[in-house]
Amino acid sequence: MAGLSFDVLRTGKKYRLINFGETHEFIVENVLANGDFKVKDLLTLERYRLKELIHYGKGKDFMLEEIENS
Repeated sequence: MAGLSFDVLRTGKKYRLINFGETHEFIVENVLANGDFKVKDLLTLERYRLKELIHYGKGKDFMLEEIENS
């Protein structure tokens, strides 16, 4: 496991998550009380919960990083 912890995610910030060879870029829209986050995919504009991306665990390539605003 590398990169950021879920504890440091903030509303309005953009992040990239790599897990099991898949890359997801999203913006955090809301922090939920159960430790989950409502996010919006930056490519598809689909909304989902962050825990859906790690439902099957964390792979060897797991990395969470902040995307710089450009």
